[in-house]
Amino acid sequence: MKKLLLASAVSALAAGGAFADDINIGVLLGFTGPIESITPFMADGAEMAMAEVNAAGGILGGTMVHSVRADSTCIDSAAAQAAAERLVTSDNVVAIMGADCSGVTRAVLENVAMANGIPMISPSATSPGFSSFDSGGLFYRTAPSDARQSQVLADILVRRGITSVATTHTNNDYGLGLATAFNEAFTAAGGTVTATVPHEEAKGDYSAEVGALASAGGDALMVMGYVDGGGNMIRTAYELGAFDTFFAGDGVYSEELLANIGDAADGLVGTIPWAVGEAADRFVEVYTAAGVNGASSYVAESYDAAALLMLAAQAAGEATPAGIAANVLAVANAPGEVIVAGDLARGLEILAAGGDIDYQGATNVELIGFGEAAGSFREYNVVDGEFTTVQFH
Repeated sequence: MKKLLLASAVSALAAGGAFADDINIGVLLGFTGPIESITPFMADGAEMAMAEVNAAGGILGGTMVHSVRADSTCIDSAAAQAAAERLVTSDNVVAIMGADCSGVTRAVLENVAMANGIPMISPSATSPGFSSFDSGGLFYRTAPSDARQSQVLADILVRRGITSVATTHTNNDYGLGLATAFNEAFTAAGGTVTATVPHEEAKGDYSAEVGALASAGGDALMVMGYVDGGGNMIRTAYELGAFDTFFAGDGVYSEELLANIGDAADGLVGTIPWAVGEAADRFVEVYTAAGVNGASSYVAESYDAAALLMLAAQAAGEATPAGIAANVLAVANAPGEVIVAGDLARGLEILAAGGDIDYQGATNVELIGFGEAAGSFREYNVVDGEFTTVQFH
């Protein structure tokens, strides 16, 4: 049944917009570009939440919610802004689930969302810069900051006896921010960073970058990038014999990585935001029943981002950008009755009756003011061509 509900949500999207009394929520993700292998699943996660709400009768006594997808590209800020402008001016969205990569998210936030008063909840823009950026209460995210991920990665290397590391990062805000924060954390822990070399996405040859890193030396190579560029950096370094020990940030985590780089992935250690406990276990039940690949990167965070936008509209008593923005923190945090994935109908009922909810969703949501979220990380190790869990941080 839930598979049919999700299909209905996608069909409504394909039909191109909502009915007169319904609302549109933008799903702004990189459907082309370096993370295109994971964004369809992220969109499915957000639309799964919308389908769940619609199946329960919608929000505000019968208002249906429709998804409108748009392409952020992940890396082209001008294209992302143009896509966001279309969502606001042509599709009349009341909020945006997205964007994804930190650079395009910042561009859309500053140049489109803030100019039009449109709230955004990103499932994956993890740059530390958002933690202190004043968006006027319009920006939130459901994934924790790279400032915390960097510390977790530094601790992992120290625990594994790595004393020196060469770092490469994709040449954008996400890559630079994560690499800088990691380098600082690792150095503070007594480690040595031998070199920091940026790399571009979608290059045919990464031997020059790998050569520079190899010349600097180090016990391991730390890769802060995406499946495309980051994965090719790992494969090139492996094939050239430059490094045999690899670590990575969240951006490279994808089944496509394992398919693309083969044996080079074996032994890779990395981190990815990941929830554990009752909320996470319930989400597995929900996405399995819906036929969605909920185990892919940032699908849970996308479900939560969409759910928060709809619950905030219910709490506001109106599906308006201003009403949604003003109520996100209220529905996301205590006090209130705990609401997890698959429980959105109950959350809407409580809010409609004037009660309070503490939405924990799929990822144990806890928003720390505007632009920051608490969260945990999964430390994984690739063994025999598969991602295996080491522990959670």
